[in-house]
Formats: sequence, structure tokens, C-alpha cells
Amino acid sequence: MVSRTASKDTLVRNDWTREEVRDLYHGPLLSLVFRAASVHRLFHDPEEVQRCTLLSIKTGGCPEDCSYCPQSARYKTGVENEKLLDLSAVMEAATRAREAGSSRFCMGAAWRSPRDESEFESVLEMVSKVAETGMEVCCTLGMLSSSQAKRLKEAGLTAYNHNLDTGEGFYDKIISTRTYGERLATIENVRNAGISVCCGGIVGLGESDDDRIDLLHTLATMSEHPESVPVNALVAVEGTPLGESEIVSPLILVRTIAAARILMPAARVRLSAGRINLSAAEQALCFLAGANSIFAGERLLTTSNNPECEDSSMLEALGLRSTNFPARTHSDSIGSSHSIISETEGLLPGQKASQSSTTIPG
Repeated sequence: MVSRTASKDTLVRNDWTREEVRDLYHGPLLSLVFRAASVHRLFHDPEEVQRCTLLSIKTGGCPEDCSYCPQSARYKTGVENEKLLDLSAVMEAATRAREAGSSRFCMGAAWRSPRDESEFESVLEMVSKVAETGMEVCCTLGMLSSSQAKRLKEAGLTAYNHNLDTGEGFYDKIISTRTYGERLATIENVRNAGISVCCGGIVGLGESDDDRIDLLHTLATMSEHPESVPVNALVAVEGTPLGESEIVSPLILVRTIAAARILMPAARVRLSAGRINLSAAEQALCFLAGANSIFAGERLLTTSNNPECEDSSMLEALGLRSTNFPARTHSDSIGSSHSIISETEGLLPGQKASQSSTTIPG
């Protein structure tokens, strides 16, 4: 085999064609995971997983009609419309999260967009105070204007989560109250404000492989890849239109994570909602495929999550450790900026060596 060198820079691409993404996604699963694991080791510490904590600071009463969401005011799910939490409650939760090992604290509000100025001011204060703990601070508040994004940045916001949910062609089957273009506009406002973009999607909505490929292609061809890419599995909630959906196959989740890792190698791929339905072995395969973040704590907004004691035992058994402060997106200590790879080793069937984004660490 002929060897050559490849730098990290050559592996980060924004010009993926849809055909390339399709061929990648449909590759033999074990080969796909092996390739993703190899890319992961070049860009990240494979033994490090970031723990994040998610807190609902404003629960219920959302006017949107997202088919999966128990917080929509349109569905009878038992979720009540609550007021915005006060600062003391948020800081108590943030302190517990930090002490439990989380290095990122995420706050979610069931809004279409921030409208009430006094409430938005309260959120800005929450961001500022949580940032003082040393944790990364993330928010998801619905659609943002450019001025709102700038104010969040000034308050100390690290990242903003605004998922695309699914591919554009399937999107209107899931939500009708907000367009795909509006989601992309918020992402652009966030990026222009200098805030890290956290953007991913959900599998198990009834979408096809092609819809997942469309989502991955959209993310991978953004002018800048999202800093983090949450991969969620639907948690079906009774009372929502998707309340009777079957649990998605864990292997679909693994395949999506592996493809995301190869397409966006420097991003932190987040194994997010739906993890509670995975065994430790299935989660291990997700980590091998390139996931390096989980939500910790026994609640995700309004749905259950894995017990922290189980997470700690699992991470210890797998030889994984939590991200230290300050949290690192890219590893500066894993290998050098170049790694020897083979012209043919690690390629998927039919892929040309000149297109390889695989690296085999020494």
C-alpha cells in the first residue's frame, strides 16, 4: 500500500455533494464506524466525553405545533404552562450540575421566540451568572433576531441550540408553524453574533434514510460546520401526534452519528435525547462511532433521562472520563496535525483514495 499524509485541514470540508453523503451513509455499518472512529481520534480525545445538563427554565405553553413536543399548547400531554424560573432556582441547578461533573449548562424555554423584554432580560442575567461558574452556557429559546443574538453574546453565552430536526423535504410533516428558512435564519444570526452554533436533528420521526441524508448534507455544507451536532432519538410522548411511534433502531442512531462524525470531524457530536432507551453496549457503539457528549441528570426538559449513577458506572466501565474545565471542543494533545494513512485502507467500497477523509492513527 502507498502511504501519504493528510492534515486535519484537508479533512474538514463544506463542499460535500448529496451523492457523497448518501454513499457514506449507506456504507457497510462496521466499516463506517471504523472510519468514523479513526477520524474521531484525529480531532478529539477518544477517552473524553462532555457531560451537559439541560434545564427547562420556561416549561409548557409553546404556540408551535412540533409533532414530537409535549410542551406544545396544542396537545394534551399533562405538561402545564409554567412561569419563567427565577435566578436562584437556575443557579441552584447550575451549581448541582457543576458539582456532578457537567462542564456545559443548557437552558431551554418553550417559546416560539423571546417576546417579553423583561423575561429576556431575566434570561440574560441567568446567562451571565451561569457563565461565572466556569461552565459553557447554552440556550435554546426559539427563533432569535440578530439583536437578540448579540445581546446573548454580550451576556456571556457560549452556544445557541437551534435544531433543524429533519431534512427539508420531510420538515413540513413535523411542523407547520415555523419554516425551514426561519430556522436557518436564526442559525445565521447566532453565527454572525459570534456564538457557537449547536444544531442537529431527531431520528425516529417517521423519516426515511433519504431524509436523514438531507439533514446531514445541510449541516455538512453550511459555511461553517456547527460547533456541536446533537443527534436525538425520538422520545414518544402520549398526547403528541408522534406519541405512538416505535423506538428507532439503535443502529440507525449509530449510523447517523458515524456519518456526522466523518462529515463534520471537528464538531462535538452529542448523543442527546432518547439515550434512556439504549443499553450500555449500544451507547458504547455510539461513542466508538464518534459521539463525545451526553446529557447528564435524570430529566431532559420534560422527559426522563438516564440516572447519573448509571452514567458514571457506564463511563467508568468503558474507560471514559468527563471533560475537564474549561471544556475543550478539539483535542490539542491527540497526535500531531498530520497522520499517515493508506491510499486504500479504511475506504468504503467504491470510494476513491483522493476523496478519503479517513485517518488511521499510529
